[in-house]
Amino acid sequence: MGSQEVTDWQGKHVTVAGLGVSGIPAAKVLHGLGAVVTVVNDGDDERSRAQAAELEALGITVRLGDGATLPEGTELIVTAPGWKPDKPLFAAAAAADVPVWGDVELAWRLRGPDAAPWLAVTGTNGKTTTVQMLASILTAAGLRTAAVGNIGVSLLDAVLGEKRYDVLAVELSSYQLHWAPSLRAHSAAVLNLAPDHLDWHGSMEAYAADKGRIYEGNRVACVYNLADKATEDLVREADVEEGCRAVGFTLGTPGPSQLGVVEGILVDRAFVENRQKNAQELAEVSDVNPPAPHNIANALAAAALARAFGVPAAAVRDGLRAFTPDAHRIAHVADVDGVAYVDDSKATNTHAAEASLAAYESIVWIAGGLAKGATFDELVAKSAKRLRGVVLIGADRALIREALVRHAPEVPVVDLDRTDTGAMLAAVREARGLARKGDTVLLAPACASMDMFANYNKRGDAFAEAVRELGASA
Repeated sequence: MGSQEVTDWQGKHVTVAGLGVSGIPAAKVLHGLGAVVTVVNDGDDERSRAQAAELEALGITVRLGDGATLPEGTELIVTAPGWKPDKPLFAAAAAADVPVWGDVELAWRLRGPDAAPWLAVTGTNGKTTTVQMLASILTAAGLRTAAVGNIGVSLLDAVLGEKRYDVLAVELSSYQLHWAPSLRAHSAAVLNLAPDHLDWHGSMEAYAADKGRIYEGNRVACVYNLADKATEDLVREADVEEGCRAVGFTLGTPGPSQLGVVEGILVDRAFVENRQKNAQELAEVSDVNPPAPHNIANALAAAALARAFGVPAAAVRDGLRAFTPDAHRIAHVADVDGVAYVDDSKATNTHAAEASLAAYESIVWIAGGLAKGATFDELVAKSAKRLRGVVLIGADRALIREALVRHAPEVPVVDLDRTDTGAMLAAVREARGLARKGDTVLLAPACASMDMFANYNKRGDAFAEAVRELGASA
């Protein structure tokens, strides 16, 4: 079922795997195009039944509590990105020679002939911030754009809606890329690569390969991180269109075909005439909010993609100045008694936590939660010299405690064995006891939140609330 063949969806039997943020819109779109849609879903809870009722009212068949068997006559599966590749449904599809697409693949195939090109971003950390920075830069250049993919406007809405775009800034997860074989971006960036979601992909090699799919068929630029050789390796392995260039970004001085930093200025030596000798000033480091090292790297990646699309230098500066980061991303909550309290609840894996810890000199670190198969030795070893103290929370805190014993035995550790609603306030109070003037109390859990909180937002809110209570009693 190639992209050219599916011009007529009338009567096509399509199975949508999974209710939820991607499954429901996909089912509705396909039904609207005339396909015979069946939705299958593992769960059969109250929420699923309510969602099923909404779809059934439109004439869509829904099978709850059975996501394993292939409905008879299925010609295509469109899956939610979170469904693991080893699910029985996909084995059945392979045996029956039925193709499997993700929601991104569906959106890509449904684009019209004059569709906006995609500037795509993936990486273990920093995707959302980079895509939002990119959209801000493109907007500053007067282009009609939207941040889409994992964030903002739904990709299907962006592709099929009334609004016309000049270019889309697209955030893509490794899951989405796994199920998007025919995606071909104008230009793309892999920001970094660290072990994450290995329980889903099965191995680091499989995870990296899925991330690397973002470079396939790029037309203008494959943007990679000089500090992360794995991203450059993925560029080397990619099959791109003739004339597509590898463009690196670095926090150091850039060489030709790179963007980097010189004396507090973001500079471009990739998209300039005579790049052997010339450099274009783009913005000041102080234009990046917040100017933490990993966020400057995000800004350089966004700038590289925007420049690949022909955006002028002034728009990079204006777009970065206009950008406001989302909540819970190294957000300064308050100063209490000379100690800064910073919420980076979004640091849900070790790589993100490492970047966060690198932004401060002397830290009381609040960490822990669900490890998702991660190990913490490298993170603790790299960050040990910055740690004044550590407060551990959450289900897998023992894994971090053991790494601290091995690599930072002199750092005082408070181990909080509680998961009730007051646990975060207790953690913040313990952190206050360990902190001295000039220190930063940093919530950068290096773990997922679902053992104690609905999501990382709720965890960050609880931290901010605890800090405010602390400030009120100070």
